Amino acid sequence: MFFFGSKPESVCDNGQGVIRKVLGHEGHMMIVQNDFEQGAVGTLHSHPHEQTTYVLSGRFLFTIGDEQHEVGPGDSLHKNPNVVHGCTCLEKGSLLDVFTPIREDFL
Repeated sequence: MFFFGSKPESVCDNGQGVIRKVLGHEGHMMIVQNDFEQGAVGTLHSHPHEQTTYVLSGRFLFTIGDEQHEVGPGDSLHKNPNVVHGCTCLEKGSLLDVFTPIREDFL
């Protein structure tokens, strides 16, 4: 059963303006909230997971492969497995990420 409660399963503060909260996971899917301070950076990286990001609040400049996208509340982005991606927070905000399969490294 995939349950969304008021308390995240795990919280990770990277000490550089980003707090990751694992909200839930089941089977092959995981949902994670990332809260960014203005100016915080999601460092360029890649992973074997498919990822969709929904912008809850704030403004972000995303790099996905060779493209850049400025996004705000209500926008969504998709990242294919193994594609280099990252972001810079332009205005304090939160992102909701859905991964498949689950990110074992987040648990």
